[in-house]
Order: sequence, then structure tokens, then C-alpha cells
Amino acid sequence: MIGGNQYFVPPGIVVVTLAEQIELACLMEATARKPGNVHPSAAFNDLRYEDFVRAAQAIAKPLSATRDEGLGRAIYNAVQATRVSTGTNVNLGIILLFAPLAAVREGVLLEDGLPSVLCRTTVDDAEQVYAAISLAQPGGMGKATSQDISERPTVTLRQAMALAADRDRIAEQYVTDFKLVFAARRQLCELLTRTDDWESAIVWLHAWMMSHWPDTLIARKCGIELAEEASSRARKLIDHAGANTTFNPDQLAEFDAWLRADGHRRNPGTTADLIAATLFAALRDGLINAPTREQINQSATLSKDFD
Repeated sequence: MIGGNQYFVPPGIVVVTLAEQIELACLMEATARKPGNVHPSAAFNDLRYEDFVRAAQAIAKPLSATRDEGLGRAIYNAVQATRVSTGTNVNLGIILLFAPLAAVREGVLLEDGLPSVLCRTTVDDAEQVYAAISLAQPGGMGKATSQDISERPTVTLRQAMALAADRDRIAEQYVTDFKLVFAARRQLCELLTRTDDWESAIVWLHAWMMSHWPDTLIARKCGIELAEEASSRARKLIDHAGANTTFNPDQLAEFDAWLRADGHRRNPGTTADLIAATLFAALRDGLINAPTREQINQSATLSKDFD
């Protein structure tokens, strides 16, 4: 429940550690059968659901130490842990989004504490993050005219993110105090007042987010026109659903197939990262109940059996 800037923790929420919240948010996002993304019954040639499970475990400890290690160092440590665990760039966007949230002091609400975390970023943070991005070797980055990741930064991390904010939704969060994430969190909390099915709520939120904000990974790989078409298709899916929190299965499958065409180049990966951050923000401030690992495993097993 949200009222103004005060939060009410519903009865029955099990308090877990920050590391557990990080891992659970990642597992919930990866397990939900979101259109266009990897999940238990859908894989890419070089990426499977199991990679996301291992990555969730790998980053929980280094990111939970962000307050002690510092933002840039924690991001680098989490990327390094992922590389050791999976050998892939499976969660760079998630790490970049989770770290500032994890840096907020215990007992302080995220919306209250996050602005000061972002304002205090340093050139050293930027240097560590540049090294982390180079280690992750993400695709579709392109070449920047200033402060490119191949160069040593001379500005703070937030200033570096500002230079990429017009083309990268994750970078944009660093200069807007995570405005999109908190808007999505409010939407998620509202959804969960209408359904107790956490997976369908995440799938609905995924389409809702795409319908409002074109996915910037699609834009970088395929162009802004295709990213806007993906948004339009997501909007139609939402419109057809009306007041329901689930989608018509045939319409959802059609959208999913369209996103998976062209060798998965239309993968809405940035949206998935933002969904994970939204879940973490909700769990961290005690706004939602997390499913147990057993429930997540059961959902993953049923998904594979259904497929």
C-alpha cells in the first residue's frame, strides 16, 4: 500500500536479507514467461534460464555489500562474479540498476535515500563501471563521441550516465532518480491488489512498461522505428486485456513470436532489466510478498512441462 511517501508493510511478509532480496528479484524476473525474453521454456542460442539462475546467486553477495564496497567496486565485483559463474553477459543491466538501490542505507526508503547515492558518485565509480562493462562485453553498445567506455573517464558515474541517457533507459535512471522504476513499482503494487498470481502480474507489467517506454536494446540493435512498433504491439495487448490481469493466450503468443523473430534481435532485454529492478525495489521496501524459492522452482518446472 502506498500513501504519499509513507509505506505500509502488509502482514505476513517474511523479512529476508538484502542478498536474498536481490536473488529473489532476479529469480522472479527470469522465471516469469515474459514475451521475447529467456525463461524456463524459452532459450536463446547462447543463453538459457539456468544462466540467469546461476547469475542471480552470483551477484547477491557482491551487490549486498555495495554500501561498504562503494558503487563502482560493487558493480565490478558483481560482473566479475557473473563471468566466473556463467561465462556470459547475462545480467549487466540488472547489476547497474540494482547497485544504487542496494547502496541506500538500511532503514531509509529508496525514494528518500537514492538521490543522495546518485549525487555522490565519483570518477572512480565511473572507472570501475567502465572496466565492468568492458569485462561483460555487451553487444549493441556502439561508439560514444565523449567518455566512451574504451577510454578512461574524466567525469563522475552519474555524469557519464547522463551522456548516454538519451539512448539507454538504464543510464536514464541514474539521472532521473529511477523515476521509471518507481512508477513501475506503483503499477506492480496496484496489480498485486487485483491478483495473487505473481507471474501473471510480472508479465502484465512487462507489456505495460514496453507500451510506455520503447525498449532501448531493441532500438540500438534494430532501430527506433522497430522499438516503437514493439511498443505499439504491447499497447494493443494491454488494450485487448482491458481490466484483466492476464492476456489472451493467442495474442500473447503472437506478440512473443514477433519479438523472437529475426534471431532474437528484438529481445526486450532492457525492459527485463527494469522489471528486475522494479521487483527488487518493491521487495527491499517491503511492499510485496515474495514467493518462496520452492514456489519459484515449481513455476519453472510447470513452465518446462507445459512447453
